Amino acid sequence: MKILLLEPVHEDARRMLDEAGEVAQAEAVDGDYLRLAIADAAAAMTRGYGRLPREVLVAGRNLRCVARCGVGTDNIDVAAATELGLPVIYAPGSTTIAVAEHTMMLILAVARRVIRFDREVKAGNWKFRGEAGLSTELGGKTLGVLGLGDIGQRVAELGQAFGMRVCYWSRGSRDERFQFLDREELLRSADVLSVNVALTPDTRKFLDQKSLALMKPSAIIVNTARGDVIDETALYDALASGRLAGAGLDVIAADSPHETNPLWTLDNVVVTPHVAAVADVAFRRMCVETAEQVIRILRGQQPDARLVRNPTVLTK
Repeated sequence: MKILLLEPVHEDARRMLDEAGEVAQAEAVDGDYLRLAIADAAAAMTRGYGRLPREVLVAGRNLRCVARCGVGTDNIDVAAATELGLPVIYAPGSTTIAVAEHTMMLILAVARRVIRFDREVKAGNWKFRGEAGLSTELGGKTLGVLGLGDIGQRVAELGQAFGMRVCYWSRGSRDERFQFLDREELLRSADVLSVNVALTPDTRKFLDQKSLALMKPSAIIVNTARGDVIDETALYDALASGRLAGAGLDVIAADSPHETNPLWTLDNVVVTPHVAAVADVAFRRMCVETAEQVIRILRGQQPDARLVRNPTVLTK
């Protein structure tokens, strides 16, 4: 049975898959190529880059499941997969610790201006320490968490460990350890805003010009969720004009340029290339957990329903 990999997976997961079937590594991830490559595949696995839209899924005449090594499934057409009776395997919880740690790293990097200090010192300008002014201490500041899923909860816990006052907004989750605020009040209150909501039609450009205008000029925003949750034009304008103090970004909008993004010209922006979950433990876990369930399906066994994004297909 052919198992199509749209992107490389952890070596331990690859060994498991090699034992279970014939593994084929995709040479490209464009739609035309994938429609041909998936035609004889029993399973297709992606990470965060390769996409499985309806037209590709329909071309997979022999598919028994598709999978995302990770948590978000916005790069798979889950509705189409459900119509086709295909389980969508994913690994909820596998990246929680890594992404939360990365979030705190970005918060600290922006608040303490680490990148600028590093650049100046390496350029021979040790005296910059006397010219730079004050950086921002986190203790006693308000951390606003937008979205209180697994990652949002862990970010909130880490914020408390730093001595921050933690408040949050969530559409469904509640946690009495932290103060719940409505979304507008959260934006007004936050000294640091951590964006942790999933990307859905309702959260696309959730933070637009009007929303960002509610925030303090001294506030920092960090996004390790999905780029399209924030209106990037509005974010650039707010950062360039001083209406926001800084931003830490691990994600950008799907249609945003990687090389010539205007945000890269700003000294108050720290960016990483969607690597928050690409840490040793998390990467292995999300790949191995996903591979285990794919192999179960290919061997005619039921997968763990907790790792199936559309579990209703299991009863059909």
